[in-house]
Amino acid sequence: MSQKAVKIEPYKGPAGGWGSAQSLLNAVRRDGAAQDVLRLLPQQNKKDGFACVSCAWAKPASPHPFEFCENGAKATTWELTSRRATPEFFARHTVSELRLWNDHDLEYSGRLTQPLRYDRETDRYVAVAWEEAFRAIGAELRQLRPETVVFYASGRASLETSYMYQLFARLYGSNHLPDSSNMCHETTSVALPQSIGVPVGTVLLEDFDHTDCILSFGQNTGTNSPRMLHPLQKAAKRNVPIIIFNPLRERGLERFVNPQNPIEMAGNAFAGSDTRLDSQYHQLKAGGDGAAIMGLCKAVIAADDKARAAGRAPVVDHAFIAEHTQGFESFAESVRAMEWSLIEQRSGLSRTALEGAANVYCNARAVIAKFGMGLTQHRDGVETVRLLINLLLLRGNIGRRGAGILPVRGHSNVQGQRTVGISEKPELVPLDRLAEQYHFEPPRWEGWSTVDACQAVIDGEAKGFIGLGGNFARAVPDTERVESAWTGLRLTVHVATKLNRSHLLPGEVCYLLPCLGRLEVDHQASGPQAVSIEDSTACIHGSRGKREPASPDLLSEPRIVAEMAKAALPSNPHVDWDGWVGDYGRVRDAIEATYPQYFERFNERLFQPGGFPRPLGARDRKWATKSGKAEFLTPTTVSKAQVAVPEGVLQLITLRSNDQFNTTIYGYHDRFRGVQGTRMILFMNRADMRRQGFQEGELVSLQCAIEDGIMRRLGGFRVTPYAVPEGCCAAYYPECNPLIPLSHHAEGSKVPAAKSVPVVIDRQAAPRPFGAI
Repeated sequence: MSQKAVKIEPYKGPAGGWGSAQSLLNAVRRDGAAQDVLRLLPQQNKKDGFACVSCAWAKPASPHPFEFCENGAKATTWELTSRRATPEFFARHTVSELRLWNDHDLEYSGRLTQPLRYDRETDRYVAVAWEEAFRAIGAELRQLRPETVVFYASGRASLETSYMYQLFARLYGSNHLPDSSNMCHETTSVALPQSIGVPVGTVLLEDFDHTDCILSFGQNTGTNSPRMLHPLQKAAKRNVPIIIFNPLRERGLERFVNPQNPIEMAGNAFAGSDTRLDSQYHQLKAGGDGAAIMGLCKAVIAADDKARAAGRAPVVDHAFIAEHTQGFESFAESVRAMEWSLIEQRSGLSRTALEGAANVYCNARAVIAKFGMGLTQHRDGVETVRLLINLLLLRGNIGRRGAGILPVRGHSNVQGQRTVGISEKPELVPLDRLAEQYHFEPPRWEGWSTVDACQAVIDGEAKGFIGLGGNFARAVPDTERVESAWTGLRLTVHVATKLNRSHLLPGEVCYLLPCLGRLEVDHQASGPQAVSIEDSTACIHGSRGKREPASPDLLSEPRIVAEMAKAALPSNPHVDWDGWVGDYGRVRDAIEATYPQYFERFNERLFQPGGFPRPLGARDRKWATKSGKAEFLTPTTVSKAQVAVPEGVLQLITLRSNDQFNTTIYGYHDRFRGVQGTRMILFMNRADMRRQGFQEGELVSLQCAIEDGIMRRLGGFRVTPYAVPEGCCAAYYPECNPLIPLSHHAEGSKVPAAKSVPVVIDRQAAPRPFGAI
């Protein structure tokens, strides 16, 4: 697909508005199938409709007329495309040739239509019968040792598919169940249970109607979860202060025009007609969040000390702390002892700015703190998330209406997959209950996370890989090292709707299995089926496909999982794979039997408006921690003096464009940042440009500054001035993944630390990233 000329100029419009409407129109034109798109979009995120295949943001009980955002609509049009990648397409193109295509063009080739087998002699994918594919995959799995096979899941597969998939893996004998959460919010899943006893957020959508302050850390709403702009706008119009902590200036955190409001759209052309979202905007350093939160806590505790000394009402909620928490005094002592100079140095923010934000927090009755990967993808990410919980605990902002912690998840069911057993950590899965239900002994050893699985591929320990969706090899760090080792795998199997880079790295035996998309009618023995997903607020929603399949040869994900399991496993009379495929309601019954505390009356409540909330003890101030109370963390990392950064080293922040979702690249127009026609951009602070002698538009190379004996360099980045803090720079994901060592990850969660990668910039030539445009 031809690309437009590169054009870079500041975007002056708001998030939403006519820019969003035009972007949607362009997507419909690009992907074809306009009639289907216009018919189906009004049913997106509605009762008895289909759940968006993009982000995991909550679906309201009383939806808007159009309950989709710009990026959600792009995801829908992308899946509804009229283009097809048929066996004839693969006959025209070798795998070696396709490896030269970029991410956008691979997926733009269209929907996969038939199961395919990689033929090494011709270097092509060739059509294969489903029965033959399953028979061969089963035979290969029986020859491999279970402890060498990876069962990866992207965040898109439904609860039903995910439950069946994890059971397949464990019946086979493997706990290697990494998922996309390992690359983003695993930090959250580690930190929150330690602090409040639940692995997910406590906020419900209705809490936005009752909050009187919102704190936002490292979460770019306008690009990653645009439908959240609606409750943020409502809050802003109620004069609720929204305080932003984010390294880059992002339009979706500043201004918004609701595309569904005719009055706002009519006034969009006039200055001041949009809604100002942020009341304060603090551009901290990359990785400075923990220090900033310590500064907020220090200001709150200082205000409380002063108030109590003067005989005034306390600022800290001491009654809540005494009844519900443990560790406050130790934490408070560490906060009082930490010098403001260190906080300012580590955060990049002034004491005045932090005290101003803390003052607003102290005067609010109910506070929501939302965060994204800007907190989780750092080496000290676990500690930082726990510090944010500390801040909320200081004033009792957990288990209160209008308050709570809100990790904003990425893919549409990435949170739900963990709920039903997709985890490499055996302690997170009710193995005894599974053993009792299905009469087998599940493996009890800890499996590989995503980082572990990549290292196992490099070291030759992994022999087989099954990918339930996603683009694993493209999404992971240290891309070049992983890719060079990938073809050493004996077996690779990919379940997918479209072609992507990971499919072009075949193992000795390789199959590409095309599946139905969530938007498509899923015909099974008992009739059309529905599936379910869990959103970022831990609410469960039903989803029913509405479009006839892109090809009559597609199978559903549950059917594909069941057929692989039947081919690979000995018969088990206690697992009715065929019965489950014939009626997904029976899978939901099985899920309810395994997780009765979460899925009571699952089938009955499947299409409850707004979803049914999963019970979470922390919402009711019941703490499933070791102490039985919410735990204050006394920090060990942020309180240490910062190691001096070598001269010339900047902290690279990898980020997403307005025209992509994860590794899916819809186009080359990052509207909010004013970039069109390219993704090879290096955003820099003008002061750093002057200091290092770089000019706007100059092409430069990046080199990872972590010394581990491996050279990691990429070239062809165009220097572009942008509102990024001094000492930091930013460029797009996944192009920059080759710069990130596998070892550079969050301590305790192994999430790649992709938001603070030390790099040096120079003018020496270096290879451009795969697919660079």
